Amino acid sequence: MGNTQFPHIVVHSPALDGSRRVTEGDVTLGIASHLDDVVEILRLADLDRIEVEESDLIEWQGGGPDDWPGLSEHEL
Repeated sequence: MGNTQFPHIVVHSPALDGSRRVTEGDVTLGIASHLDDVVEILRLADLDRIEVEESDLIEWQGGGPDDWPGLSEHEL
């Protein structure tokens, strides 16, 4: 049993408002509307050793760290 269990973090596909749910397994850690939110959610969950944009521990669904549709649709 010498293996360290790494968390499996999922950043889900954007919702209609552009926010993305962040989960670890079956647990919702928080709702992010920006990459900074993901960083903060992981920090609060004591997972801030993870490099958000480069880590293999994070599964980005429906777009990567740069995809936040709620932020780009407000252009006039």
